[in-house]
Amino acid sequence: MANATPSSIGRINAANAEDALFLKVFGNEVITAYEQASVTEGADMVRSISSGKSATFPVVGRMSAAYHTPGAEINGGNDVNHNERVITINDLLVASAFLSNIEEAKNHYDVRSIYSTELGRALAFQKDKHILQTIALASLGSANATGLDAGTTVTNTGIASATAATAANAMIDALFDAASALDSHYVPKEGRKAFIRLEEYYKLANATNAVNVDFTQGNGGIDSGKVMRIAGIELVPTPHLVAANVNSAPGQGSATQGGSAPQAVNLSNYVCLVTGTGIGASVGTVKLMDLAVESEYQIQRQGTLMVSKYAMGHGIIRPESAVGIKEA
Repeated sequence: MANATPSSIGRINAANAEDALFLKVFGNEVITAYEQASVTEGADMVRSISSGKSATFPVVGRMSAAYHTPGAEINGGNDVNHNERVITINDLLVASAFLSNIEEAKNHYDVRSIYSTELGRALAFQKDKHILQTIALASLGSANATGLDAGTTVTNTGIASATAATAANAMIDALFDAASALDSHYVPKEGRKAFIRLEEYYKLANATNAVNVDFTQGNGGIDSGKVMRIAGIELVPTPHLVAANVNSAPGQGSATQGGSAPQAVNLSNYVCLVTGTGIGASVGTVKLMDLAVESEYQIQRQGTLMVSKYAMGHGIIRPESAVGIKEA
């Protein structure tokens, strides 16, 4: 009996690698998982570059107004202060997995879709941590140009209270203080986000004046475990805000080449980070290599190596748009 001729469903025009067409599906799964898993998507101002190691973000100071004297010549009296912020690309960030042929054959369920999801999540989680660390650095930063404002730190010891109601009320007070600081720095009200630690978020979801209909209009409740906004700021709960000294952030070049860790920051006692978005974003991201997926069958190892990767850098643009909230 003659051998069957399999349909070349994974090959391009019945040629090339057996799984050449399958890679696109896998790649889309990684990208989807990356986008769905990221909680900081849209919180930063993003620029893409085709080559180089850094990009420049211009900083323009504020202008002033003056009354006109009849007959006097108007000659443009504003000497606007300017500055710039240079954001450098971090080292290449990768997430990888190796799938052995024999292990896959023995397994009773499909693992490739699981792997694709987890690879995307791994990159998304790391990106979120880096952006949150940069927002914290912005809240500690000085003004970028004369006439602009520095970042803000709000400390409310009541947040650390053992009583949930007291802690929630203190958190509400701190968020209103953050909103007040952003208002005084002329940060747009639209799009403000608060990335808040889970413990504080769920105390707020159980706080009477945060979700009760006598105080709010459909702002969440204990039934859903959600609270949408406080002081006009969208609340984004995240486990990525780790209250610790993060001193091993991504590098920019190896240590032997004078590399640094630009996102290193001490987050001890931090419970929430507030930032503007859009034109009011406190941080910027430069993309040299956007999210990409590679897959290669390795004959010598009898398995498939799957790699997702990107090359980005994060930096401070507007310190006045960032507020760090601490419990001590």
